[in-house]
Amino acid sequence: MSEFKNIYILGYSGHAYVVVESALSNNHTIQGYFDTKANEDNPYRLTFCGNEKEVDLKAIVGDDYVFPTVGDNELRKKISETLEQYHFNQFTIIDKSAKVSKTAKINVSTYVSSGAIINARAVIGKACVINTAAIVEHECIVGDFSHIAPGAVLLGNVKVGEESFIGANSVIKEGVSIGDHVIVGAGSVVIKDLPSHTTWVGNPARRIK
Repeated sequence: MSEFKNIYILGYSGHAYVVVESALSNNHTIQGYFDTKANEDNPYRLTFCGNEKEVDLKAIVGDDYVFPTVGDNELRKKISETLEQYHFNQFTIIDKSAKVSKTAKINVSTYVSSGAIINARAVIGKACVINTAAIVEHECIVGDFSHIAPGAVLLGNVKVGEESFIGANSVIKEGVSIGDHVIVGAGSVVIKDLPSHTTWVGNPARRIK
């Protein structure tokens, strides 16, 4: 697990709440959040620091860390690329209950949620989401900005491209390669390679787009 950090988050609704709880469970200090507007509900009593497009983000954050707390792959990619372009400090958030092999590699701005398992020699790209109770088996590769939804299972040696979404409780057969910008619907069973820019559902998964 990462050492305790002072962090700011980008986005504060829905998926962000899950990330916030993981961050707090690891004793990170959340200095504030940036979003298009203040969250009136504000369940974690965080400080609103403004719309990131309208404030001097670097002046506010300084040497602290920034984390993209949005579930949407495309938006998370844009945020991550901006953070990289302007040399913000980035890191990973791994929930205390997740199990991650010492031989796995997880890149910056990736979130690993509660109960997730990442096994030996798996490689997770930057700004990915490995969501609640998802399983990434040995030697899998998950490309940058992809999202493995709750309960999804990637069996051994699966490759997932960039900005792909593997739906909740889906199962990907061992050795399968999935392209970039692929959507696999919830509960699907994938038994063959899937080309980029396609959408699949069902058991066995069939192409619908």
